[in-house]
Amino acid sequence: MIQSMTGYGKTIIQLETKKISLEIKSLNSKNLDINTRFPGVYREKEIEVRRLIANNLVRGKVDMSFYIESTAAETSTKINREVVANYIKELEEIHQEDDLLSIAMRLPDVLKTEREELDPEEWALIQSGILEAIENLKEYRRSEGEELRIDFEQRIAVLKEKLREVISLDGERLEQVRIRLKRSIKELEQTVDENRFEQELIYYLEKLDITEEKVRLTNHLNYFEKELDVNISNGKKLGFISQEIGREINTIGSKANFAPMQKAVVEMKDELEKIKEQLLNVL
Repeated sequence: MIQSMTGYGKTIIQLETKKISLEIKSLNSKNLDINTRFPGVYREKEIEVRRLIANNLVRGKVDMSFYIESTAAETSTKINREVVANYIKELEEIHQEDDLLSIAMRLPDVLKTEREELDPEEWALIQSGILEAIENLKEYRRSEGEELRIDFEQRIAVLKEKLREVISLDGERLEQVRIRLKRSIKELEQTVDENRFEQELIYYLEKLDITEEKVRLTNHLNYFEKELDVNISNGKKLGFISQEIGREINTIGSKANFAPMQKAVVEMKDELEKIKEQLLNVL
């Protein structure tokens, strides 16, 4: 089952004093490109989280963000009472004002920030939330992948229909080539040996023969359809198959030498380009 590289997942963790929102999103990329935004207290876990993402998402441009909202009055910034008391004592010796506290509070080192330590139990909850967000993103990818699969199946069906059209035109094409050659010789008003003419005609028609291309193209289209239903999403493999499909279509076009067949080939190329564009977003 194919998956898209586009995805989004979100988890909210409610703790005693804060609410943590975890968001993860991904876009298409040839390789895995991870970007994370961590609050300072969780920075030490960044490598661990990046490894967790890499083990689960394989490819894509991935952005993960932490958002913290305090839900309690608790803060890591405290008043340095000893410093404030010393400031007020010194100010009393200089000024006889009533509002010495407001003056003291504007002086250096009045506020001190205590470094918040990471709680192992809290991190275990956050780690579980990260895994949940990743799983939500993967479910999004699977849903998008199902839509891509339907689109691919429809476009492969169009290519098969156009190939049947090419096959049906092949006999008429070769007969038209034969008629054109005979007409050209007649216009030259030259007498030719019929046996030699037939030999040269057969040689020429062999050059225009597309039997092998039709067989290979049929096989490639069937192979592409088969790969859409395998358990592992492999956009790169589908990309290689689409290149082989394009190679056979191009060869048929170069050998066609017949307007109705060339028209069908152009339509096949158009459908294939749409498939290739969509494949850029397949995991």
